[in-house]
Amino acid sequence: MTTATGPRPRVALIGDHGKSPAHARLDTFRAELDVDTEWVPSATITRTEVLDGFDGIWVVPGSPYDNKNGVLAAVRHAREKGIPYLGTCGGFQHALIEYARTVVGLTDADDVQYDPEAATPLIVPLTCCLAGEQAPLLLTAGSRLASVYDGAERTTETYHCKYGLNGEFVERLTEAGVLFSGWDTEGAPRAAEMPGHPFFIGTLFQPELVSGPGNIHPLIRAYTAVVRAHAAVAA
Repeated sequence: MTTATGPRPRVALIGDHGKSPAHARLDTFRAELDVDTEWVPSATITRTEVLDGFDGIWVVPGSPYDNKNGVLAAVRHAREKGIPYLGTCGGFQHALIEYARTVVGLTDADDVQYDPEAATPLIVPLTCCLAGEQAPLLLTAGSRLASVYDGAERTTETYHCKYGLNGEFVERLTEAGVLFSGWDTEGAPRAAEMPGHPFFIGTLFQPELVSGPGNIHPLIRAYTAVVRAHAAVAA
């Protein structure tokens, strides 16, 4: 006798496939995840209705995206609707842009990759390029991200990035409710989350790059577990 089961939870992979080494890596293991994943090119997000039916939103690396506004709309949709969100590299950067614009009131906050003359340059070149680099990550005690590492104080992560948050805006974002939960050894933010949200974490590091069949990064595992739990409650 077999037991009927419902459809697996669905996660939208927001990004432009092929623009980042993380994409090919992700394709090698995403069939092993305990959720179904579907690529959603940024250019197709002209209305948030295209995200209906997804139980999670994951903005993957590959910035600048073909449709920045579509990515920002997806981030806001996840944040305001309580949909589990994971943002890696570009997903971290765009989560901060969306929050700065929508919540903080910095309506012209931008990434200088899109506008080198941005009036509010929120995302700027890193002091030291992290393309293909591993670096220590210091974890904020009590954060959701720290819980992914069983409460550890630090770990080492892999990056493939040249841009990050302008340090001039860390205090402003913190005062507005952002919890920076990962830092480099020089005090620059490398991860952020939204307290009170079912799951909303953005990281400048790319957990995809150290994942593979049979060896999925714990952050990705933690994210998909919350997606499954959230979908079960919503069913």
